Order: sequence, then structure tokens, then C-alpha cells
Amino acid sequence: MKKMMMIAAMMLMSIGAFAQSNVYIKPMVGGTLATLTGKDLDDNKMKFGLAVGAELGYAISSNIDLTAGLLYSMQGTASDDSDDNLNMDYLNIPILFNYYVAPGLAIKAGVQPGFLLSSKWGDEDMKDYNETFDLSIPLGLSYEFSDFVIDARYNLGITDVAKSGKGLHWESKAKNSVIMLTLGYKIPL
Repeated sequence: MKKMMMIAAMMLMSIGAFAQSNVYIKPMVGGTLATLTGKDLDDNKMKFGLAVGAELGYAISSNIDLTAGLLYSMQGTASDDSDDNLNMDYLNIPILFNYYVAPGLAIKAGVQPGFLLSSKWGDEDMKDYNETFDLSIPLGLSYEFSDFVIDARYNLGITDVAKSGKGLHWESKAKNSVIMLTLGYKIPL
């Protein structure tokens, strides 16, 4: 985990070293609709959560940006079988390639390592039952107007959420599935 954080920090610093006039920071806040997908997870529902953080971007050209960020994201799932939700909090590091198909409109794709901060089912601590590392593929669109950015993403989970051998009913290949909508503001550096 420390190695991934160090790599992400180095990437963020190297983006700023290229050209200060092409660098920006984008604080952002929004919401998530999250669930877990996989075999035997038909009773899971989406749950609403918060997403907040910032991205550092570098404009390579007029229509290509690279961004790397640090986002706190509430994820997990709700169930038809219970009044309790599985609440999972992550620190995600999205690294995205943004391609502007029209002025202000960008499509984006990348990779997102995530680190589990907490996991609770109702009042019960579930962190020991979950993997601490999560890898997702974020895909999305954003639209910019007057330095404000509306960003919509789908984060497709690649790694399993549950530790194998822990006996959870959703253990069989449960992966994060997160829709995220945020509003950000680009600040040139």
C-alpha cells in the first residue's frame, strides 16, 4: 500500500514538473451510487454515498489531458434482506486519460487503485473480511463551462472485495460497481 501511495505521489509531482502553465488542480464534490456485483448477489441494491477530493491535471495538448487524483468515496451495498447496509469507505487514486471530443466535452478512461478505510455492516466492523486494496477501471464523460466541471463516471471493479475463506455469503467474486457524479472547479497553477 505504501508503494502504491508513493507511486501516485511521484506521478502527481511529475505532472507538475512538465509545464506550470498547463497544470491545474480541480477540487470536486459529489455523490456515488454503489453496489457489489457478482454471483449470488441478486438481492443487492444501490446505496447513495459521498465523494470528495481533488485531481491534478496536465494539458498535454488542446484536446488531451492527464489527471491523477485523491478521492474519498463512500461505497458498499444495500440489501433487500436486511435494513442494514454494507458501508465501505475508500481512498481512491484515479489516473485518467481525458480526450476532448468537442469544446468542453471530454471522454475519459483510466485506472483507479483504491484503499479500504473502513467497512461496516450496521454496527459490525467488517474490515477483517475485506481486501484492503481495490482496483477499478473508471470510464466517463465530463463537461466544462466557465472552469466548472460536471463529471460522470462508472467505476468497474476488477478485484474481489472479500477475502477468500472468510465465509461471507457474497464472497464469491464480489466486485465494486460505482456510479459517481461530481462537480469540480479547475484552478490553474
